Amino acid sequence: MRIAFMSAILALGLAGGAAAEIWKLEARSVPFDDASPAVPIDYTPLDHAAKPWRFCVLYPHLKDAYWLSVNYGMVEEARRLGVAFDVFEAGGYPNLARQIEQLKGCASEEFDAVIVGTVSYAGLTAEVERIARLKPVIAAVNDIDDSGITAKASVPWTEMGAAAGRFLAQRHPRGSPPVTVAWFPGPQGAGWVSFVEAGFRAALADSSAQIVMTRFGDTGTEEQVLLVEEVLDAMPDIDYLVGSGPMAEAAVPILRARGLESEVEVVSTYLSHAVYRGVVRGRILAAPTDSPVLQGRLSIEMAVRALEDRLSTRHAGPRIWTVTPVTAGNDVIEGSLAPASFVPVFSLEAGPVPLRSP
Repeated sequence: MRIAFMSAILALGLAGGAAAEIWKLEARSVPFDDASPAVPIDYTPLDHAAKPWRFCVLYPHLKDAYWLSVNYGMVEEARRLGVAFDVFEAGGYPNLARQIEQLKGCASEEFDAVIVGTVSYAGLTAEVERIARLKPVIAAVNDIDDSGITAKASVPWTEMGAAAGRFLAQRHPRGSPPVTVAWFPGPQGAGWVSFVEAGFRAALADSSAQIVMTRFGDTGTEEQVLLVEEVLDAMPDIDYLVGSGPMAEAAVPILRARGLESEVEVVSTYLSHAVYRGVVRGRILAAPTDSPVLQGRLSIEMAVRALEDRLSTRHAGPRIWTVTPVTAGNDVIEGSLAPASFVPVFSLEAGPVPLRSP
């Protein structure tokens, strides 16, 4: 059954004709333990912030549409709640030292809380623990060592990999003719990659698909183009290219140029604008989505709650589902993708805080 995320924001009738949003989320039964059972929740976000708080927001990069969509969600929610933020992006997953320096800057008194999309699972731990003594630290999207973390707006990345693996396993169950897979997990050492890989390999184990090549690399388009070209030069008869959104985006024109678009299939481990277009056009078979727009919104909302002692859910995120040509629709765009006209917002000032209803 198809799940609509942002379209599953339900309107509830309230006194005076106002409407409250409800986000369909999954909380972890044990906060910060992605292996613990998921608990479906109807999450009612705050109407507005009590003060025009300012947040220090860290991203791994803004080189692909995924983090652009996270940024869009943050902008939308910050404007709705009447809070401000400044974004600092590390420029890529290899740049741990740069992100540590940026995190140190978040200790400044001008920031009330920190929202961090990390480049490394454990590389920021010492600095996070130090800053957490001063202000709330909210983890957004990428998995991170939970030492010092106040709350997490994220999904289990193991499940993102598993969703892609299950899609292939359903097409090629154990005992069917074998097929070959080139696997592009993402940047080695990044906070999400080891989990995606574990989930993908585990789900693929019950199939006839065999991983015959693995290529790690930063999720910048140029790097992924080089990796795809390298794999196709070495093994042009590969059956599947499976990996990150930028890999899938890069693969489509490369396969077309080589005359392999009907021979080699592409599966992405997450959704972006170009991946969505590829799915709709039949160039990419499938892509799980973790609704990055909603994750961006949730991280802002959690930061406000943490500052106002209203944080009741410490770890939650959207439900993961797989987008195919059959399941693609407007709900995918609303929950997962920033509008085509959206450009990154690095600094957002707080708007007027609405008056509380009597």
